[in-house]
Amino acid sequence: MQTTAKKQEYNSQETLLTPRFYTTDFNEMSNLDISLNTEEFEALLKEFRADYNKKHFIRDEEFNNSWNSLANDKKALFIEFLERSCTAEFSGFLLYKELSRRLEKSNPILAECFLLMSRDEARHAGFLNKAIGDFNLSLDLGFLTKSRKYTFFAPKFIFYATYLSEKIGYWRYITIYRHLEKHTEHRVYPIFKFFENWCQDENRHGDFFAALLKSQPQFLNNTKAKLWCRFFLISVFATMYLNDFQRSNFYESIGLDARQYDMQVIRKTNESASRIFPIALNIDKPEFFQYLDICASQNKMLIEMEKQNINIILKSLKKIKISSILAINLIKLYLIKPIESSSVSSTMK
Repeated sequence: MQTTAKKQEYNSQETLLTPRFYTTDFNEMSNLDISLNTEEFEALLKEFRADYNKKHFIRDEEFNNSWNSLANDKKALFIEFLERSCTAEFSGFLLYKELSRRLEKSNPILAECFLLMSRDEARHAGFLNKAIGDFNLSLDLGFLTKSRKYTFFAPKFIFYATYLSEKIGYWRYITIYRHLEKHTEHRVYPIFKFFENWCQDENRHGDFFAALLKSQPQFLNNTKAKLWCRFFLISVFATMYLNDFQRSNFYESIGLDARQYDMQVIRKTNESASRIFPIALNIDKPEFFQYLDICASQNKMLIEMEKQNINIILKSLKKIKISSILAINLIKLYLIKPIESSSVSSTMK
């Protein structure tokens, strides 16, 4: 068993967590007219009520194994993965739960959809936190609830960002699952066996936000909408790419190359989004991933710079230079001309 001292150390690290939690304009959400797409919402609600994964998240005997044999560095990487995943799922739960409460009287169809999606997110977060417990640790979800900081997003931005977040989550989970089905020697922990059904929750949630966007044509059918779709595609892809570049050792521990993995996930998510968004990113242009690589390396330098004990003025100057290079390459990414969604050849299976 892990010592009390180590438990206390882990809890102190949790106080440093700053997960991004979202809030929005609930009055605008209450007045949302979804009549243009009522049939799809009713079909989605029927799927949510069916709760296909109700009996999926049940731990089997493999979870009873001792994980002390895992090397400490691999164990630390894996715990961080569980922690980040749990926090992300929990933040989704909080947003969906609050939306369901606020919309209960004004928009009961949307309210029930959000309620049932919050059920899924809570189930995911609980399952992940139970996995963290296998390492004699625990993520304090009560602390996160009390201390969360909100980032305000207008409803349309919530729709764009969360649609992409759910779809990219689907492709991340299913890609890892398919890889580990072929290479079981890299499946260091049984949670990965659950990813195939798990990712279907993400996919259904993404379909819900796609339905919301389709019910509001002004978010998809004009020049401003194209610019916003482009912005959120780049933002979501760049965030994942930069994060995974820092954690390439984790992907290596399960037999994946982080860059190749991200390229596959970006390609598939770009294809998925092209079914809803009016534009898709031109990821086949060689500069696209070249710019992302530069951003990732500069971001890593920025993080390492924070750890250096050097003159504060010199550090500030170096950080300005690195940040400028990063920002310039993000702008270059945005300036790559997108392509019309109708021209994207889908290779999804």
